[in-house]
Amino acid sequence: MRSVVLLLLGAQLAYAGTHSLKYVYTGVSRGIDFPEFTAVGLVDEGQFYYFDSNIKQAVPKTEWIRQNEGADYWDRETQNMVGYHQNFKDSIQILKERFNQSAGVHTWQVMYGCELNDDGTTQGFYQYAYDGADFVSLDKNTLTWTAANPQAVITKHKWEALAVAEQNKGYLENTCIEWLKKYVAYGKDTLERKVSPQVSLLQKDPSTPVTCHATGFYPSGVTITWQKNGQDHDEDVDLGELLPNEDGSFQRMSTLNVGPDEWKNNRFSCVVEHQDKTIRKTEDDIITNFDSVPIAIIVGAVAAVVLVIVIGVVGYLVYQRKKGFKPVSASDDGSNSSART
Repeated sequence: MRSVVLLLLGAQLAYAGTHSLKYVYTGVSRGIDFPEFTAVGLVDEGQFYYFDSNIKQAVPKTEWIRQNEGADYWDRETQNMVGYHQNFKDSIQILKERFNQSAGVHTWQVMYGCELNDDGTTQGFYQYAYDGADFVSLDKNTLTWTAANPQAVITKHKWEALAVAEQNKGYLENTCIEWLKKYVAYGKDTLERKVSPQVSLLQKDPSTPVTCHATGFYPSGVTITWQKNGQDHDEDVDLGELLPNEDGSFQRMSTLNVGPDEWKNNRFSCVVEHQDKTIRKTEDDIITNFDSVPIAIIVGAVAAVVLVIVIGVVGYLVYQRKKGFKPVSASDDGSNSSART
């Protein structure tokens, strides 16, 4: 089956002084045991908001939003999401006809949001995907839409005629930033904390790749690199996606795929940089007996996978490989439900 792609963790924060507010909506055609519509809200890449068409209720996912917004907020958000659910169902049907598809599982997604830098500058984006592939994205400077394929050109022309870009630009530059500031104030103690990563080198046996695993860190910006004999080494490296832990912290891993002889004849090290701290692990630190891996690492990894599934990922893929594809009342909701495809 075609993967359900969630644009969840997108491009990571540019630097430590950046705060972000991001929403991801995913519509899925019938045919699988998965909600037809899910909505996830994230502040600084951590989930604070969730809705799906099975529970039919917007719910808080952090204590700071639960303590600061009452029933009116959640009722309003629920009503908005019910409307988006119908909009996404209609859009999938339109796109199936446009792509001449009559069967199979299909997905329609939007990721949109804003970032506020510590120097006061802001950014904003809207990106849409159909069946896990780029569809249209907003260029808010020119107030136009960039179409990724011929079918998307129809949507581009329709939305430009309806001035959807103008509405979205206004949301991104005003309402979104206002709500981001409010959310950061609500969760200041949580969102501005700094926790260094725990780093481990893991290897099943001497003939298998070595994985450098960093977990428990906050905020999300972390760099994991490898060195060979003291020099940067970026060959044979597989960098994993950033994943959330159940406690709101993050984890990431990087795997070095070199043979036993190369390990024996060279000196490799993993270098993890987070905030102002650098952690270096060498061959001497490798854990080869998985029975001895600290239980916190195992629990954290499992919790992260479960959390990702719970918030809507069936097949996990982000837009990081398409970083160039970048160029929202009392609710901070910014996706225009009237703007069908």
